[in-house]
Amino acid sequence: MNLLINIAAFKLGWISSVVGGAQQLPWLGPLVVFIAVAIHLARAERPHSEMLLILSCGLIGAVFDSALVAAGWVTFPSGMFSESMAPYWIVTMWMLFGTTINMSMRWMRGRPLLAAAFGFVGGPLAYVAGHKIGGIQFVDQGPAIAMLAIGWAVMMPVLMHLGERFDGVSPQSSGGDVVAQRVS
Repeated sequence: MNLLINIAAFKLGWISSVVGGAQQLPWLGPLVVFIAVAIHLARAERPHSEMLLILSCGLIGAVFDSALVAAGWVTFPSGMFSESMAPYWIVTMWMLFGTTINMSMRWMRGRPLLAAAFGFVGGPLAYVAGHKIGGIQFVDQGPAIAMLAIGWAVMMPVLMHLGERFDGVSPQSSGGDVVAQRVS
């Protein structure tokens, strides 16, 4: 059940963030994300560890997406404090992604090549979906997607390692070990 709650909360937060960003309602995503993160932390066995992971993901995401903006590969329609920084709604979305690391993404633990492959494909797909909704624009789509693929291929194993370091969720409550056994 916790696994399903985690997946549903992530999907709801993701769509709220992207649609909010696209529709000039950049506060909408962070509001939903705050509620989802609060629920996640309330259910975590070691909320302090999970919070460190969530904050780490937010920092990594802020740096990565700000680098994409500063390099001129992407632009966002709303929620930016500076033209060279990622919007706050996408930073909170990275924090929301942090809630999935020890839950619905747990099955990738100890599998850095699988995590890299997942990031290489899944990262750019999420941004392309955000582009289709209007939450992000690619200035030059080919190089932007290539950079997203490379960046996410590097970040996913790092994020999985951080999940091991700051694990505030038991394997039993995440459902991740059951999935990992099926993948093995």
